[in-house]
Amino acid sequence: MDYRKWIEVRHQLHQHPETGFKEQQTAALVAGFLTGMGLEVEQNIGKTGVVGLLRGKRGEGRMIGLRADMDALPMKDEGQSAWASCHEGAAHACGHDGHTAMLLAAAEQLSQNPDFAGSVCFIFQPAEEGLAGAKAMIDDGLFSRYPCDAVYAIHNWPELPLGELRTRPGPIMAAADRFDITLSGGGGHAAQPHLSADTLLATSELVVALNTLVSRKLNPHESALLTVTQIHGGSSHNMIPGEASITGTVRTFTPEARDILQQQLELKTRHICAAYGLQADIRYNRYYPATCNTAREAELALNAAQQAGLVSEVAEHPALTSEDFSFMLLEKPGAYVWLGAGPGHPLHHPCFDFNDDAIPYGVRWLCEVVRQELGEI
Repeated sequence: MDYRKWIEVRHQLHQHPETGFKEQQTAALVAGFLTGMGLEVEQNIGKTGVVGLLRGKRGEGRMIGLRADMDALPMKDEGQSAWASCHEGAAHACGHDGHTAMLLAAAEQLSQNPDFAGSVCFIFQPAEEGLAGAKAMIDDGLFSRYPCDAVYAIHNWPELPLGELRTRPGPIMAAADRFDITLSGGGGHAAQPHLSADTLLATSELVVALNTLVSRKLNPHESALLTVTQIHGGSSHNMIPGEASITGTVRTFTPEARDILQQQLELKTRHICAAYGLQADIRYNRYYPATCNTAREAELALNAAQQAGLVSEVAEHPALTSEDFSFMLLEKPGAYVWLGAGPGHPLHHPCFDFNDDAIPYGVRWLCEVVRQELGEI
């Protein structure tokens, strides 16, 4: 297969990134290619999602879903390539342009000789970056219209060498939660702390206390993370503010750990506020569940990588980053894999640019998954 066309498409997508639920041009480009390949195409699933359906020549059988995310990040592109973003405040700094190009290339290759039983559902998903585009597609009837028997997704992984693929049964990416806590009811003159409740001191104590929850409230064998990422409060050197706030994230792999950390965060916050005579407003948002592969599909994904000529290994540990493909894996069996794309900048770096040399490996793997699920192609 000549990949030069798809590399050019990838560059075009990189140059014209669109953030979550704004992928109109990207979706139109995808739909145009799929239509040209002779696929049955449906647009506007989950706002800007696109699905292409390829039916095998051997008649009815299983339906396999292959998913790529299309959205860019809301950040500045500081790359120096000729195809750097021309849209201010949007950049393909996570490689979704490469994922889209790989899935289009796989669709082209499979459509040229669909010698299999069943069908392949090519799912081009919007809004993966924090806006739950996968859930939007599911809520809009994705799996009622396209009842996939299994779903697969691929993500480039700069930490892995080119030509390697890793995945694992069970959790591979973490659940992601956000907390926002505001402490209020204090304030006064900095030189008269005995006359007011000290919101900043209480907030400082809370930051330290929250950082003990993982090590002291979870089983030591449980992997999890809690990180405070923002602290706000005060506007003068001689005034204790009446309000202060913190924001952060919690990452877990099991529902039990998720429940414990939320409960303990709320309990610790209220105890500290009570000790200082303050009130607490706690907002806790569980926005992405853990991404958990099913055993059969994880094994098939690894076997497909080996057959496709990649170095195939079981991932030793899951990652604490999150992924909204998790919503699809709550509905269907499937596997999420990491495709080596290194060396290069890490994901979400302002200079990140997808490694075009990874495209052939990803396409071969996608096509091999179809072969193993549906028969020879």
